[in-house]
Amino acid sequence: MRKVIIIIIVLAAILAVAGYWYWQRNPYSKEILKLEILGPGNASIAQEVEYTVKYKNNGDVRLEEPRLIFEFPEYTLLEEGVSKRIEIGPEELGDIYPGEEKTFQFKGRLLGKQGEVKTIKAWLSYRVKNLQARYESATTFSTIIDSVPLTFDFDLSSKIEAGRDLEFSLNYFSSMDYPLTDLGIRVEYPDGFEFLESDPKGLDKTEWEIPLLNKSEGGRIEIKGKLSGELREQKMFKAAIGVWQDDEFIVLKEITKGVEITKPQLSIFQHINGQSNYTASPGDLLHYEIFFRNISGEPFKDLFLVVFLDGAGFDFDTIKSESGRFQQGDSSVIWDWRDVPDLKFLDKGKEGKVEFWVNLKDDWAISNSEEKNAVLKNSILVSQITEEFETKVNSKLEIFQQASQQGDIYTITWQAKNYLNDVKNVKVKATLPSAVNLSGSILPESESSKFAFDSGSREIVWMVGDMQAGTGIFIEAPNISFQVSLTSGQTIINKATITGEDQWTESFIEGEASKISK
Repeated sequence: MRKVIIIIIVLAAILAVAGYWYWQRNPYSKEILKLEILGPGNASIAQEVEYTVKYKNNGDVRLEEPRLIFEFPEYTLLEEGVSKRIEIGPEELGDIYPGEEKTFQFKGRLLGKQGEVKTIKAWLSYRVKNLQARYESATTFSTIIDSVPLTFDFDLSSKIEAGRDLEFSLNYFSSMDYPLTDLGIRVEYPDGFEFLESDPKGLDKTEWEIPLLNKSEGGRIEIKGKLSGELREQKMFKAAIGVWQDDEFIVLKEITKGVEITKPQLSIFQHINGQSNYTASPGDLLHYEIFFRNISGEPFKDLFLVVFLDGAGFDFDTIKSESGRFQQGDSSVIWDWRDVPDLKFLDKGKEGKVEFWVNLKDDWAISNSEEKNAVLKNSILVSQITEEFETKVNSKLEIFQQASQQGDIYTITWQAKNYLNDVKNVKVKATLPSAVNLSGSILPESESSKFAFDSGSREIVWMVGDMQAGTGIFIEAPNISFQVSLTSGQTIINKATITGEDQWTESFIEGEASKISK
């Protein structure tokens, strides 16, 4: 029994010592010190943001020898001499008394891609009065980069013939209030691309330096090469614009563009304006030449030939033919053997021809999306043989350019229209006279990322993008407005040219608007 009592006494002593030691080490909960970071949840790249570190002693004992550490995320632009990791010691902080609250502010500019989350960190270590142990509280705060006000885009055709020289450019333009330094552009080419040259010359075939980019400034890198591949093969071009910091390339924006590799007994065929595969455009004068060739072993005699025309774009009032007769009822032109010697007698191996002229309407427009992919149809009947032909018609692009004045500031407004077919890669270009300067104001904001200005050539580029058939007719027309100031001279802006790639005809089309003067 005595032995049991001794064991109990020893255990109690051990527990008492352990309890005292634990009390000496852990009488304080670090949760009593509230530490938090306050700041913006969203920010644009290079926008100056301010973070506030706030702490409060919610306990009833004094906290001694505090040390605060604040850490900006990677790739933050800071004032010269400021470190990403900032430490504030006891000399500046002093003891933290019960109920005491303090705040500290830290400013920087975040770099990164759109949508990237940047995490800010803070630690506060301290010793509780009468205790030797040090405690530490930590917290974080996240800011999302929600916009990158940089225009960066390919000016590159979506189709290219295999083995042909390919020329394309990379346009860049800054809408940021903060000047960017140590910028770089990198390009990644697809297999089968042979680099020939670039303007300006790069560090190598894939990388270029941009020392300084201020607000409302931009430029262009033009690249020439050759692209080879299989028919219908898709080739992908990639590029990135970023900032060099501590020998590391920080990507701000990435783009990708795809390019497709593309590729020739009575015989009846036709030429329009001297071509067997002519692509028409609204307002064209079309010269039809109808050929008929005897590929049989016997001559043809007393033939007649009829051309039937079908298409909303034809202006039938303009049809002219020296020997044919136009029939209004069925929109046909007729020739017979009495008027055309080759129709009276066409020997074997011989070829004859008739011809006529007709204008296309200049204001031809579709009324709904089902009418897109404009085409002219005509069928040719010679004796009992019929051949049908279709002629694709380019869409019509229009750019309207106007200016309004308020004091010394002019607001230039562009509005784009597309009539007949879907058009890709639509862009509008104009040059500013040397006495005209951009103010940097662009509306609507949704179009600002598509606006670029080459400070060297003074060329403005509005990358409108893809336009459906009927845009501006039964679909709202895209528009952009930007402000300029005129220091001297009469011309506010030179003529504007709109271009695009017709997806129906696979042709490059354009339109223009006159320059604007005071």
